Amino acid sequence: MVETLNSKNKIPINQQQPVLQVRDLVVEFKLEMGYARAVSGVSFDLFPGEILGIVGESGSGKSVTALSIMRLIPEPPGKISNGSIRFENKEVLELSYPEMRDIRGNNIAMIFQEPMTALNPVFTIGMQVRETILTHEKISKKEAQGRAIKMLEKVGIPDASARMKDYPHQFSGGQRQRIMIALALVCKPQILIADEPTTALDVTTQAQILELMLEQQTQIENSSIILITHDLAVVAETCHRVAVMYGGKIQEIGTVNQIFSAPKHPYTRGLLASLPSSTSIKDGKLYAIPGNVPSISDMPAGCKFCTRCEEVIDRCHQEEPPLHVLNNGHKVRCHLIEGEADE
Repeated sequence: MVETLNSKNKIPINQQQPVLQVRDLVVEFKLEMGYARAVSGVSFDLFPGEILGIVGESGSGKSVTALSIMRLIPEPPGKISNGSIRFENKEVLELSYPEMRDIRGNNIAMIFQEPMTALNPVFTIGMQVRETILTHEKISKKEAQGRAIKMLEKVGIPDASARMKDYPHQFSGGQRQRIMIALALVCKPQILIADEPTTALDVTTQAQILELMLEQQTQIENSSIILITHDLAVVAETCHRVAVMYGGKIQEIGTVNQIFSAPKHPYTRGLLASLPSSTSIKDGKLYAIPGNVPSISDMPAGCKFCTRCEEVIDRCHQEEPPLHVLNNGHKVRCHLIEGEADE
């Protein structure tokens, strides 16, 4: 079991064989001036039972990476131009549309950022949950109806049987998010990708939704979660490992303890310094990383963070650093830690 800050809600993970392997993933989008890379050479493993957090500012490539795993990048204007995504030793990028349709929602499911746009407004909630089951399992409509009602009850929808006839706009934001979780979990997927599952929800509802996701994970043997979020406190509480993304690349990846107790990349340290605390507020102001995330069409030639880094050296502007592997398995993309890297 990997080290964690708080492991009371975390189940042990099996690091023998990854359930998902992403290697050198490159995703591009066509702009007026040509193709621009939104994801550039991303690689990581996801193990059975693991909760992997992916953090970073908006525009860092987190959601595009998740959509690539699901093969949901719109083509055009986007395209997966390089890399490998292997699920249970199957190359996802080589699967046909029918084969990929069998995997989506069944083996790999996703909770999207905005449930109001992810749910179909012209179909009832009951029909959408029921059809998800019928698409992947050969059971009767009556059985699917019963399972759909039970799933909605599990995620906390009151009077689920009656509300099966309601449409998405008749539910609150928190309820729509719970329905999205029901859709994602109803077929017991091996991998759940949760892309900002608590965005724009109040703190109480956020806590309930996260607790629900973790509870459902414990009920599906060896199931794993990729949690994409801006909330570092949530990551510290729920995840086993953390990947920090910036400029379409993973800048640092390690266990929760490694990232929160001994961050190596200046960007990771900047994110942690931005968290409200008694030491982060100076002269009445909360620390903020200077500057803004660069556009994907205007990325720096060297390190993608060099235009905002307070520890930048001349080499950073000219040469992209590799992802160095430290002695403890901690990986960091920074020229400043070369002496610590495992040769």
